[in-house]
Amino acid sequence: MKSDVLIVGGGLMGTIIARELSRYRLRITLVEKTADIAFGGATKANTGIIHAGYDDQPGTLKARFCVQGNRLWPALARDLGVPFQRTGSLVVAFNEEEAHTLRSLQARGETNGVPSLEIIEHRPKLRSMEPHLSNTAVAALHAPTAAITSPYEVAVALAENARQNGVRILLNTEVKKIILKEGSVRGVHTHNGLLEADVLINAAGVSADVISALAGVDTFSITPVKGEYFVFDKRLRAVVQHVLFPVPTPMSKGIVVTHTTSGNLLIGPNAHSVDDKTDLATTTPGLDEVFEGALKLVPQLSTKRSLIITHFAGLRAESSVGDFTVESYDEPHGFINVAGIKSPGLTAAPSIAEQVIHLVQEQGLELTPKATFDPNHRPIPRPVDDIAHTRLTRLLADDSRYGHMVCRCEHVSEGEIVEAIRRGATTLDGIKFRTRAGMGRCQGGFCTPHLLHILARELDIPVEDVTKRGGASKIAPYQAKSLLRG
Repeated sequence: MKSDVLIVGGGLMGTIIARELSRYRLRITLVEKTADIAFGGATKANTGIIHAGYDDQPGTLKARFCVQGNRLWPALARDLGVPFQRTGSLVVAFNEEEAHTLRSLQARGETNGVPSLEIIEHRPKLRSMEPHLSNTAVAALHAPTAAITSPYEVAVALAENARQNGVRILLNTEVKKIILKEGSVRGVHTHNGLLEADVLINAAGVSADVISALAGVDTFSITPVKGEYFVFDKRLRAVVQHVLFPVPTPMSKGIVVTHTTSGNLLIGPNAHSVDDKTDLATTTPGLDEVFEGALKLVPQLSTKRSLIITHFAGLRAESSVGDFTVESYDEPHGFINVAGIKSPGLTAAPSIAEQVIHLVQEQGLELTPKATFDPNHRPIPRPVDDIAHTRLTRLLADDSRYGHMVCRCEHVSEGEIVEAIRRGATTLDGIKFRTRAGMGRCQGGFCTPHLLHILARELDIPVEDVTKRGGASKIAPYQAKSLLRG
């Protein structure tokens, strides 16, 4: 089937563009080279911050889309049924030079249109806002409009809502060649065959420069920048109330101390350029750097290292142009780049998607609103959230598997896991991103064997063929096959 619009990339940008375009009477296809939504670069591994907008240079796309996007997030989160917490943020200064930088950030933010910025120099007030903040802090820039969300949950919800509104999503489908004829896009060749389209949107993250070059547009390059993180047990949730930043550097917003929407304490990331666009390995020096950076903000963490439950790394798409690239071209006609979307890309995403709609229209496609468009995404029911409500009784009456807890740490039932599989999860990470099974204190030590059996049963495959995240990432070692079958 020929598409009006084909989107390359199943991360946050690709999925939000697909969802916003599904408001119109268009034939839309999204292709993703990995086994599931949000399995690629930054979406699956970032800090989850909705930035206020004081950090970006006025006049840049980053500044414009960040502030606009921040305003759009509450309604988007409500429609999607995804976590969103307006925590506010503090940029912390430890000397007079850094305090002067806070004043520059405040002025920049006010120029960008960020509301209610305030510099707090009264140390007792700082301590009341953040009791565990370092005693050496002298001031902080308070941005009350900052917030947090869960990026991979958002991307999955966007994809499900897009599919609900008619978008075709093709996983394990990598673009190998772009078909151009007489200066216009005609489609793409993938290793699964030809896909025809009139408009091609490149939202391929760290690979966006590769896709752009296939279209003959080589005006930028992408350098992967690795960021490493630690996740702590939920017992440390109350250590911080806001998103805590150090004073930023030209390379990075710095190592952050925050909490996640699920209640874990999160620290990171550092920032180091790497050559390999698939390099997601953590390193001992990198993790040491993250921990030391966090201690500067919250020294109490020095005694809490035993409460770390996992660490991970993500890749940011650092563009050679130093800003977002959101543009179309006279030639090739029908090609749109959405590239270099690093921080504040999560914040900016709703506003970028609106701009892409205008660019699609400029490419000659008629955008007729679709009367059947439904903006609301229905999350998977969570019995643990409904334990005091009568709807839990109705849920258990309809499907008793919602009463069987499989993941003890995160209180995830078999009913939730089966529903996640019904919605498209085919791997352990796919279930994790949709339900949080395996994300808790034991990191899947208890529930993984159960998840393997449920996946094998529901997908009708041998248990040893179940993978962590597709491809060759099989979980079951050969010597454990007989045990897993049991």
